[in-house]
Amino acid sequence: MSQTAKVEIYYWTTCPFCTRARGLLDSKGIKYDGFDITGDDAAREKMIARTGGPKSVPQIFINDSHIGGCDDLHALEAQGKLDGMING
Repeated sequence: MSQTAKVEIYYWTTCPFCTRARGLLDSKGIKYDGFDITGDDAAREKMIARTGGPKSVPQIFINDSHIGGCDDLHALEAQGKLDGMING
């Protein structure tokens, strides 16, 4: 896979949805920058500012565009759209 996209994920270490989202990215060999915001209120506020409101984790960005959380990421994969977003 020739990844051209910048992928970022905000997560908590104990969140099962975060683990599931990161697991999908890992299983596909997608490189991402992970931001562990567990117990870090300042980092969480930064995430909320980037999402425009959503406060739950995980929150995922592809090329600085907010795509949502775990269910949104898996929906993109199920629709066959994730690879296109990652590989340009």
